[in-house]
Amino acid sequence: MRWKQQAKHACVRDEAGDRDIRPELRPSSFHKSRARHHRSSSIRQRFAIITPASLVSEQIQEHEQEVVWREQMSGYKRMRRQHQKQLIALENRLKAEMDEHKLRLQKEVETQANNTYIELERLAKKQAAQLDKEMKASAAEEKRIQQQILVQQKKELTTFLDTQKKQYRLCRERMKEEMNEDSDTPKEEKQERLSRHKETMQRSQAEEEAQLLNQQRLVYERSCRALKRRSLIKKHEFEQEQMREELNKKKTQKEMEHALMIRQDESTQELEQRQLQTLQRLRFELMRHQHQTELENQEEYNSRRQRELHRKHALERRQQPRNLKTLEMQIKKQFQDTCKVQNKQYKALRNHQLEVSPKSDHKAILKSLKEEQTRKLAQLAEQYEQSINEMMASQSLRLDEEQEAECQALRQQLHQEMELLDAYQNKTKAQMEAQHEREVQKLEQKASLRRAHLEQKIEEELASLHKERTEKIKHLFDRQERELEMFDSESARLGFGSLASFDFPKDEAR
Repeated sequence: MRWKQQAKHACVRDEAGDRDIRPELRPSSFHKSRARHHRSSSIRQRFAIITPASLVSEQIQEHEQEVVWREQMSGYKRMRRQHQKQLIALENRLKAEMDEHKLRLQKEVETQANNTYIELERLAKKQAAQLDKEMKASAAEEKRIQQQILVQQKKELTTFLDTQKKQYRLCRERMKEEMNEDSDTPKEEKQERLSRHKETMQRSQAEEEAQLLNQQRLVYERSCRALKRRSLIKKHEFEQEQMREELNKKKTQKEMEHALMIRQDESTQELEQRQLQTLQRLRFELMRHQHQTELENQEEYNSRRQRELHRKHALERRQQPRNLKTLEMQIKKQFQDTCKVQNKQYKALRNHQLEVSPKSDHKAILKSLKEEQTRKLAQLAEQYEQSINEMMASQSLRLDEEQEAECQALRQQLHQEMELLDAYQNKTKAQMEAQHEREVQKLEQKASLRRAHLEQKIEEELASLHKERTEKIKHLFDRQERELEMFDSESARLGFGSLASFDFPKDEAR
């Protein structure tokens, strides 16, 4: 606007200068005018480096605006760098937290494995001690029963011998009585027959005693064999019980291990979700702060543009009276120049008419020309006065219209910029929300896949444990069956027959 006004002023000065150079001027006046023009040109060239105050003010305002804009941009860049640092610091902290969590889970697994190994070793030692104790108890029980059988057989033998002695005495007394009744038989014959009967009874009793001893030996050996078979069966049952205890212990340990793995997976999933929520929350907070800063900067920019336009319009309104005064002076100058031209034309016309008219008509001619001149000058003055009024009215209206158009254009421009900023921020927010949704879905897929692998691993380990359990039980039963078959085969080879239904006396089996 300033350069337009300066151009207008320059045009007015040029027009005034052109009007000053007229052919009616005398040569001396023309040379004087050229001399003055050259002096003024040299003065303007000499002081051309002096900048007007208004231009200096505009340059200062532009510099201040550039400084403010640079400060805003540097602050915006500094804020973005700070946001990036905060995100990187949070990601590093979350990564360290996840590494620490994984290390803690690994230590828990190692501790669980060590505890399982220690408990299984303790169980194995306890079972070995229990088996050794059971075998010693079985051997002691076997010896006790064997000793009980021997005592019983000794009692039976003693009773049997006592019975034989009684029978022998009874038979001998009866035979003596029979021989005493028989008086016809010689004494030598009686002695001989008594001796033969005694030998027969002694031989019979010896045979019966030998038979009893043989029978007791067979019973004792069979009982010892049956005791060994019963001890073997008890050992097998004890081994089966220990095998069940060991397998149940392994199953319990494996279930505890699986429960630990599931609990660790759940804690890992919770930590991942919490970390993702923390990171996304920080992103949203930083984006909100960034958008708020952008909005504040835009609002500050809008206010500054409006203040600048307001100052510009206020300056234009303050300068308008002076500009109008300048234009009015120019119009008055043109009016004065026109009056001078008309005066010269009037003088030339008056001289011409006075020359061609009789002297008696000069007075009337002068009066008529004077009235005509006065009337034309009055019309010309009225026309210039109307031109001045119209110029002032049009300049004021044009200024108002131009300022209103500039205000409307600025409001529209700022509104469009605000809409663009709002659209950009909404787009950025939508993109971040979509990114966060993708991250949540990706994390859920990752957790689901990890859980599926864990469940598959648990199923495989349970299947392996069941297979191991089945194989161990089958191997134990097969070995025990072979041992029992070998024992029964050995018993059959030794002539003991089947010992499966062998019954011990109640006092022996107790």
